[in-house]
Amino acid sequence: MKIDVELDPALEELLVRVLAPGETAELQDLLRRLEERPPLAGFRDGSAVPLKPEEVLRFYGEDKEVRAQTAAGEVYTVRLRLYELEERLDKRAFVRVSHSEIVNWKRVTALDLSLSGTIRVTLDGGVTTYVSRRYVKKIKEVLGI
Repeated sequence: MKIDVELDPALEELLVRVLAPGETAELQDLLRRLEERPPLAGFRDGSAVPLKPEEVLRFYGEDKEVRAQTAAGEVYTVRLRLYELEERLDKRAFVRVSHSEIVNWKRVTALDLSLSGTIRVTLDGGVTTYVSRRYVKKIKEVLGI
């Protein structure tokens, strides 16, 4: 395999182009590895646990750390910053609702728009959080209202 790297300041994000003489096992393996995201790890009680993003209700900042709360009510510490999670997570499923919180939009069960200036979000299991005023416009765009 030959690797050629070209830096282009005009690009806004990383672009990977693979040129191959044909379909090979090596090509399929390379494409699979490029598409894989490294597993997300949660830490609790001195042990690490692989977290499945679809099982996480929300990621939030607490005590200068980032926490992940699952649908089962478990809370783990995640060793990534919220902005790093935001880049890594599926943008169709996870939405930033405040400076310190990202929620799994697929786990939202209710929205209360009656509050002045904010939106109350209810997640699976009755977990509630609020969209900060700064993010209300973005959430309304996501909702199409």
